[in-house]
Amino acid sequence: MSTENLPGVPEEPIARRGMFGAADSGDTSGYGGLVVRRPPKLSSAKPYGGYFDEVADALERVAGDAYAGMVERVVVDRGELTIHVARERLVEVMRHLRDDLALRFELSLGVSGVHYPEETGAELRAVYHLCSITHNRRIRVEASCPAADPHIPSTVSVYPTHDWHERETYDFFGIVFDGHPALTRIEMPDDWEGHPQRKDYPLGGIPVQYRGATIPAPDQRRSYA
Repeated sequence: MSTENLPGVPEEPIARRGMFGAADSGDTSGYGGLVVRRPPKLSSAKPYGGYFDEVADALERVAGDAYAGMVERVVVDRGELTIHVARERLVEVMRHLRDDLALRFELSLGVSGVHYPEETGAELRAVYHLCSITHNRRIRVEASCPAADPHIPSTVSVYPTHDWHERETYDFFGIVFDGHPALTRIEMPDDWEGHPQRKDYPLGGIPVQYRGATIPAPDQRRSYA
C-alpha cells in the first residue's frame, strides 16, 4: 500500500507503515498496512476553549516569570488538554497544579510511558493524567527525555501513588525517575534485559519465564474433558 496520492497523507518521515514502525515480517500485530494519515499536532494557540484557558492562565499566573522555562508547549486535541513540561521543572509544575486553589489537581490517575523513536532528542515521554475533584476537570501532563539520557525527576513527593506507576514505566520503557525511593522492576524479572514496551524491542521469540512456578508434564496436567 503506497501513501502516494492519498489525500491528507503527510510527507516522510511522519507518514509510516505498520504497527510499531515495523517494515518487514517482524510485525506480528496484524496492522502491517497501517498508515499514519496526519502529522501530530505540535502546538495549539489560544483560545483553547472551555476550561482549558482557565487552567493555562492559572498555571501561568502562579508560575510567574518562570512559566516560559517550565511549559514547552500546550496541545489541545480531541477534547483533551496536554501540557508539555520541561523535565527539569516537572516537580515544580506538579506542585503548582496540585496546590494552587484555582487549579487543585489533587488526584493523579497514574503515570505511563510512550516511545517515539523518530523524535530525536525526545524519544521517551512520561505521561501523567491529573484530575481536579474540586473543579471537576481533567488534564494531561507530559515530560520528555532523550533515549541517550533517559532521566526524568520522580514525582512521588507530590503524588505518593506514583511509586508503583513510575516503577512500571521504568520497567517497560526504561525511563529512570531520579529521586524515586526504590526504583526497581515491578513486573519483569530483576535480571531482564531491555524494556518490552519500547518500539525497538524485538517482537516475539523470547521464551516465557515463570518465577517460582513449575509446569507439570502433559500427562500430569488436569483434564477438563
